[in-house]
Amino acid sequence: MVVAPTRSACVNDAFRWAYFCAELVALAVVAPRLLRAARGGHVLDEDVSGASNLDISVVIPARNEAHRLRECIAPLRDALGVREVIVVDDQSSDATAEVARELGATVVRGAPLPSGWVGKIWALQQGIDAASGEVVVTLDADARPNTSLPAAAVAALRRSDAKLGTVAPRFRTTSGAAQCLHASMLTSLVYRHGAGSGRADANSVANGQCMVFRRADAVQGDWCRSVSGEIIEDVALVRRLAREGTHVEMFDGSRLLTVQMFDGFADTFRGWGRSLALSGVDTSLRQWWDAAITALALVLPLWSIVFGFATPVSAMLLLARLGTLVGTVRAYERPRLGYWLSPVADLLAWFVVVRGIVAPSREWRGRTY
Repeated sequence: MVVAPTRSACVNDAFRWAYFCAELVALAVVAPRLLRAARGGHVLDEDVSGASNLDISVVIPARNEAHRLRECIAPLRDALGVREVIVVDDQSSDATAEVARELGATVVRGAPLPSGWVGKIWALQQGIDAASGEVVVTLDADARPNTSLPAAAVAALRRSDAKLGTVAPRFRTTSGAAQCLHASMLTSLVYRHGAGSGRADANSVANGQCMVFRRADAVQGDWCRSVSGEIIEDVALVRRLAREGTHVEMFDGSRLLTVQMFDGFADTFRGWGRSLALSGVDTSLRQWWDAAITALALVLPLWSIVFGFATPVSAMLLLARLGTLVGTVRAYERPRLGYWLSPVADLLAWFVVVRGIVAPSREWRGRTY
């Protein structure tokens, strides 16, 4: 006797078939992004003994960064080719200016924020205006540069013939839990945008914590003004230039640049959550599309295996996720157990992205834009 399949069995089969097809689509979308991130790009070399004709101004925008500036500025005092270190004190209420002067930096007192401008890009504009070097290297106050970084960044800019370079750092985290979430958030960018070193295109991400460019190019192109109202000014600038056909590159600076973006798990959740969704630079349609793709390709494979609705594609996607752990491990100063457990935090990172799409933040450093 042949037993007809039950209604629930048919529904279950239909779900599995639909899920399998959706996973195939997600795999087809993310595979080129993962391959792009894996290819890498120019690696900054600590040996800059052969560098010549260097004329560098280092510009550091700073707002209430007295506690961070020392580690940023101190390595630059004897850096090859650095003519000056300029700290733009963006109307700080702490001892930012005093610390900068003590360390030998030139302090530019930040002017009031003009209408239509966001604080960091306004500070960068003032620093570029004040710079006298041929090439400008910008650093955020949370950057911890090697003495060779400015010269190495300029050498890479010349070697690549790019007009603008951003530098991918090595990350410092303060706890295993913070590293777990941070690594998951970083992986989200890889899955959504192929984040990594290499030539930028109109969908790339960037790292505004360290940029390098010829001052004349920024002035003539009015780069800062072109993205004056952008919260995520680095990505907006890179994409605008790439759309215009300008050669923009991200260099691998993991040997020469360390950054500590946040202090602890909660600060990572709040701080990076402000910009992780890339609201303002990605369209709403693109944001939701990538949220759906990362749910299928990044978040669900692990849990589909745990809860018993996995397909063969789920296993492939989980292997790809584990592969990213090998690929991005050098991006962390001290990979801890939390780093290797970061796939369990992918759901939380996905929630942060969705929250950023639904309720994007326009607040930063005590200002609301």
